[in-house]
Parts: sequence; structure tokens; C-alpha cells
Amino acid sequence: MITIDPRAAEQFQPELLSNESIYWAGFPSPSSIFHSDDWAIIPFSLLWGGFAIFWEAGVLGLWDNTPTNNTHPIPVFMVLWGIPFVLIGQYMIWGRFILDAWLKRRTWYAVTNRRVLILQESWRRKKTFLFLDSLAEISIEGSSIGTLWLGPKPPLFGGRGRSSRSWSRYAISESTPVLSDIENVDAVHRLILDLREKSKPRSTDTSKPVFTYPSQES
Repeated sequence: MITIDPRAAEQFQPELLSNESIYWAGFPSPSSIFHSDDWAIIPFSLLWGGFAIFWEAGVLGLWDNTPTNNTHPIPVFMVLWGIPFVLIGQYMIWGRFILDAWLKRRTWYAVTNRRVLILQESWRRKKTFLFLDSLAEISIEGSSIGTLWLGPKPPLFGGRGRSSRSWSRYAISESTPVLSDIENVDAVHRLILDLREKSKPRSTDTSKPVFTYPSQES
């Protein structure tokens, strides 16, 4: 069942155009943590993070069994060089979940009779929208709580010459807009399809066809 969350709808009031009405408004569900992408991200992050920690520990000499009086000085450059990789690994393993939880509480979605809108109040106010009549493709993921990709779903790891998407589904960028972790995703999907169909221009040409007849020569 489609419902309009009043807290989310209030966020979009200044963004509405003339003759534009909200048909659905909501925000990401806080109960959803993992996504289908995690089947690839989690093993990769554990491999990256584990190797980075192993490397840094080796540089610091934690695996060195040499007596203390014969140890070599710690290579400061190598220690500093490995710190960013350790930090990136920690972000991929657990930091990104904290960031996503923080962004969820600051992200709102809305569907109107003309557009799909996304608004986020993070470090700065971000917003994006898509007119329904320009929406050519929708990809749905999930059934109860799920995600709608309003356009082609970019790959997680882009190859040469191919664009990739952010690891966070709540990052607002110039790529395909995403309604992530919304409740009743099937109903919202059907609503967008229905409103898109209604937003298509109708033919107003009601003139009757003109028939011509071959002339008869005398």
C-alpha cells in the first residue's frame, strides 16, 4: 500500500513545481543493511584489509623473530606508505556501513505526477530529479524492501572505458538515480510506471484523414 510519509513530504515542499503533487514520499529503511553487492564487496574488502594489515605489521617488524639487539631500523617511508591502504581497508570492511547509516537518516525520496526526486542533507544539501516522461528504464531489486534503479544499472567494478557506480547506494552523483531500501518497493514501482504512462503526451490531432481520388480524363 502506498503511503506518504509527512516528514519526507515536508522536505520536498520547497522543491515542487507549479501544478505538481506528491503521490509518494519516504526514506530508506533503517532495517536494511546488506545488499546483493555485498556478495562481491565483502570478500574483496576482507582480502584488501587483511593484506594491508599483514603488510603493515611486516614493515613494523611484528613478524621478525630476530633478537632485539640485531633488529634493523623501521623503514619510516614504508610504514607511512602503507597507512592509507590500511585505512581504506577498514572503511571497506566496516566504515562504509556507518557512513550508509548516517546518510540514510538524511535522505528522502518522493514521486510526484511529474518527477522522481531525491533529496539529501549530508555535509551539504544535495538533490537530483528525473522527469517521468524521460524515464526509459527501471530496474527493481527486492520485493518487500528493495531498490529501484531509475535507468541502466552501472557495474560495481567498471572496466576500461566503462563507468562504475559508488559502493554506497545513498551517494547522490551524476550516475543513475537510485531509490534504495524503500518499503513496498513493488507498489512504488507500479506507481512510477502508471504515472509515467499518464505523463506521456497524447496526440491532439483530431482532423479527419483526407482522401484523394484519381482524376478521370475525358
